[in-house]
Amino acid sequence: MSIPEFAARPQLAEDVARFVRRRIFDGIYPAGKYIRLEQLADELGISVTPVREALFGLRAEGLLNLLPRRGFVVLPITKRDIADVSDVQAHIGGELASRAAERITDDELHELGLIQDQLEVAYAGNDHEAAVRLNHAFHRGVNVAAGSPKLAQLMGQITRFALESVYPTVEGWPAHSMRDHRVVLDALKDRDGDAARAAMSEHLCAAAGPLIDHLTRRGVIA
Repeated sequence: MSIPEFAARPQLAEDVARFVRRRIFDGIYPAGKYIRLEQLADELGISVTPVREALFGLRAEGLLNLLPRRGFVVLPITKRDIADVSDVQAHIGGELASRAAERITDDELHELGLIQDQLEVAYAGNDHEAAVRLNHAFHRGVNVAAGSPKLAQLMGQITRFALESVYPTVEGWPAHSMRDHRVVLDALKDRDGDAARAAMSEHLCAAAGPLIDHLTRRGVIA
């Protein structure tokens, strides 16, 4: 896993948290591993302060624990953890999609369609970085159209644990996701709140099983 140019980024703590979170979900930082502040800061070429802030944030997410005089240690990730996050995402995401169906404009629908077209091209070309960015843009577009910023913000916080960057590498998920997105789009175009809620909820629930299998194969989930 290559090291990003952290020193050139303005929001260092958030970037460090994303980097460590990815290492945890990739199995590079297994459960029980201690993450040393100074060592990680040296590796990334930055000061200890943003690293410490990032690790405290990951502790709040339940990915790390802080032991007195020993430092930050990676906590186990369980099937229950993934399923619980997926269930909460499905509930909140479904509500946001339902609200979006009632408020979405033709311009917003057009933009979502363009994003989905680009996402499918990225998946077809195995462009994982673009796929992550475009998938995020699609869901953000739906959530913004809902006109419920606090609920959308809560959804964003939950999604951090789900780690969007993993999904393009999950076997079979890109094709499944593309089909689901098209169903969501159709419901939004019909301004059908119930159908949009059901489609989005089903999409987000369906992600848990493939992700659990993927993380189990990588040894992240025992």
